[in-house]
Amino acid sequence: MKSRHSFASKVFLILAFACAISITTVARESPPPGRLIVERVPNFGWNLAFHLEIDGRSVGTIVQGRRYDRWVPAGPHVLTVYKVPYMGYAEPTSITVNIQPGWTYVFTAMWDSNLVFLRPSGMLLTPGEIWQLRGDLG
Repeated sequence: MKSRHSFASKVFLILAFACAISITTVARESPPPGRLIVERVPNFGWNLAFHLEIDGRSVGTIVQGRRYDRWVPAGPHVLTVYKVPYMGYAEPTSITVNIQPGWTYVFTAMWDSNLVFLRPSGMLLTPGEIWQLRGDLG
């Protein structure tokens, strides 16, 4: 009986050690994150904020004088924003961004006609392209 217990404990320790090594290897091989910054446009409104979600997970409410500035894992992500306080009809809008390791992505939250939408900063967009970034209103 004692030899079975001793054998089982040795097998368990070997498996635990093998799992620890494989987890460490996987963690080292993941690509470095990218930086995501979401700012408010200056005329957003002093009494309005917007709520930001990344991949459906709430990451914060951005009020006047603040911005979201964090490192996020590389890969595709869906950024969703909506107006706070949530009064009347205010549909959330989303935009997809493919974060590359080490790159910085800057978006500006804009507010128009009860909708908040994200515009990639540093890009010259036509009014039609800005309208498309607001989301599908149909």
